[in-house]
Amino acid sequence: MEQTDHLLAEARRYGYIEGDQVWLRPFMDLPARQVGQVKESEEASLRYFAQRFEVFRGKVEELLTKIEESENKGSFLMKALHLKEQIAAYDGLGDFESLHRRLTEAEESIKVTIARNREKNLATKISLIQEVEALQHTIDWQTATEQLKELRQTWIKTGPVDKQLTEELETRLRVAIDHFMVKKKDFFADKKAMANRVLDKYMDLIRQSESLQNSEDFEGTTKKLKQLQQDWKEVGGSLPRKQANDLWTRFRAAHNHFFERLKEHISTKRVESSRDTQMEDNLSRKRALVAEAEALLNRPMSEAVAKAKELQMAWKKVGPVRGEESDRVWEQFLLACDKIFELSSLEHFIRKRQPTGSEPGTPEDQVNVRVQALRDFIKYDRQEQEALEDNLGKLSSSPGNDAFRTMLQGKIRAFERKIRTKNELIEMLRKRLVA
Repeated sequence: MEQTDHLLAEARRYGYIEGDQVWLRPFMDLPARQVGQVKESEEASLRYFAQRFEVFRGKVEELLTKIEESENKGSFLMKALHLKEQIAAYDGLGDFESLHRRLTEAEESIKVTIARNREKNLATKISLIQEVEALQHTIDWQTATEQLKELRQTWIKTGPVDKQLTEELETRLRVAIDHFMVKKKDFFADKKAMANRVLDKYMDLIRQSESLQNSEDFEGTTKKLKQLQQDWKEVGGSLPRKQANDLWTRFRAAHNHFFERLKEHISTKRVESSRDTQMEDNLSRKRALVAEAEALLNRPMSEAVAKAKELQMAWKKVGPVRGEESDRVWEQFLLACDKIFELSSLEHFIRKRQPTGSEPGTPEDQVNVRVQALRDFIKYDRQEQEALEDNLGKLSSSPGNDAFRTMLQGKIRAFERKIRTKNELIEMLRKRLVA
């Protein structure tokens, strides 16, 4: 009963009966207008149109609640405008002016939110454009391409900006992407051209080696082949693994053919010559073994290690060489073999740290990882060396300790050689990176 009386009171406050027509009183700048006709009775008709207003007010309240609770307020702007437009024509009796005011406030609030969001969207899109533009300076094209895909997806998900800025931003983004793609295309074209130049250099060295493999000028040809081996190291560049291995196999075949002939030549000369001549032959053979051992750094590690062991066995079969020269060539051979075994141990260590079989990072990153590992190994070697030196210093001069003293001194020298070898490997890795 109270609800009915309240509706009737509200209907009379905002409307009236004139003849058999129900009228809404004027509000804001709108004149009074007919909203319906009297049916059963004046009171019933007034209550009916008051109830219709309540239904409309409920829609407004529901919309305002959704706007308040929603994060995406902009999506409700058209609904608010539609309800606001209905106020001028909706058949009902009630406080339409307050509803109009509340909808206007909601409209203004939404427009402020939209403006703020568009400012944020503008800042986001400018930031995305700057990130795309920054990709033009990279050389890690695979990573950069993935980043570009992510940036484009973020762009698509970012909301709109002011219409007058849309075309300018889209153009700037498209120009940045096009610039990136052109640089990427040019890079791989240059890379292909560089690979062709590298291939030409390797083929020229192979042809020179093959032209020398049957030479009878053993001393002169040995120098030439060693120079060709050095030239091979300095070519640099990169080729597919199989192609590089095939080229190396052909290059080494010519060198191996010559050095096998050189070994036979030295063996023949040793039989025919005096002891002095034999020693000179031994020196030549050992130098040839040194040359082969030094060249192993360019071979795949599995092959290099096996070949180094073969060379060590071959070394044992070579006769003696005179004093100082013997020590010098032995040190050269030992250092060359040590580099192979140390490098093999290093690569085994790196593979254990990369169980997936693929080594991430740029060539510079890969070199830095190896240099750091070698530095760590050097630190451990020095600790062992210092411990041995400390034990040697504490050892009494008693003749009974001579054998143990000699053993400690030998171990100390071995660690000195290990440290020197690792330092030379560090230098070699850095030179390869620069080349």
